[in-house]
Amino acid sequence: MKLRVLVLSLFAVIALSAGNLTIKNSVNSVDKTVAKLQKIMEAKGITVFATIDYRKGAKSVGSDMTDAKLIIFGNPKLGTRIMQRDMKAAIDLPMKILVYKDFNGKTKIEYKDPVNLEKEYNLQGCGVLSKLSKVMNKISTKAGM
Repeated sequence: MKLRVLVLSLFAVIALSAGNLTIKNSVNSVDKTVAKLQKIMEAKGITVFATIDYRKGAKSVGSDMTDAKLIIFGNPKLGTRIMQRDMKAAIDLPMKILVYKDFNGKTKIEYKDPVNLEKEYNLQGCGVLSKLSKVMNKISTKAGM
């Protein structure tokens, strides 16, 4: 029951932050793309806090869905700098990347570009956001190859 509530809550989080997403294709399966993302993050010193397997969660309640995994990750040093500027930004932190198989069987990588946080919160001129944006672009591109 707790897992079901967690899964439903996370779907709600994704639905609420669905605007301004960066969407990329991956030539790899969902599992391989996630593994590559995790390996790249680890090499860069980025902390992976959790990986949520939505399909596994659906199966646990007798349902099925497309393969989909959410990686929750961050760097406390950078995240702290953002939250010091506007604590409300913590709603979008840590960062998240969704990897899933779409209805055409293609693997997709999606994330909310950190530069969009500047508009949503009081983060104008926060250089950390552009740095995070570049890092997310690089790791997602590399993982999709």
